[in-house]
Amino acid sequence: MKHNTPAQEVKSLGTLFFTFFKIGLFTFGGGYAMIALLEEEFIQRRKWLDKDEFLDMTAIAESTPGPVAINSATYLGYKLAKIPGAATATAAVCLPSFLIIYAISLFFEQFTQLTVIANAFKGIQVCVIYLIFSAGVRMLKALDKSPFATGVLAAVMLMMVGLSLAGVSVSSILLILLSGAAGVAAWLIGRRKEGK
Repeated sequence: MKHNTPAQEVKSLGTLFFTFFKIGLFTFGGGYAMIALLEEEFIQRRKWLDKDEFLDMTAIAESTPGPVAINSATYLGYKLAKIPGAATATAAVCLPSFLIIYAISLFFEQFTQLTVIANAFKGIQVCVIYLIFSAGVRMLKALDKSPFATGVLAAVMLMMVGLSLAGVSVSSILLILLSGAAGVAAWLIGRRKEGK
């Protein structure tokens, strides 16, 4: 009996659209908070990705230009249903934010004066911190435990802590580029050793 691949299990673009629309609707705090929802939906619930693929997707979404949420949706949509899937997932994850912000813009002054809304967002901020932290912990557990990966992680963390204590601000883009360069350098060194 032939088993379906994860991409074949996406029954329709409608399923993909609904899934990403739901994620876009309930993601507060940007793309980093969305990572926890993506992991739950695509790894644990639907089994469309495994942990290694999810870590690759996160690295690609973070290191390419544009918002993490949109990059993730485009990557996963393409992986599951090629170009139509990428277009569908990207549109679906953007649509809730567009509709909500458009509605708020129509009544912006009245909206900002509602103390209930302001207090609700204070509570949401705490939840967003938890979502980002829990996603980071899960990704850390799933990370390759090779000496190289551990070394890069330790170096980045030490650099971030040291620079924060010194009061020096460093762009996250620089850290991403340095980590990517370290990965390429390690790969080239590995190939050279194999050649010898």
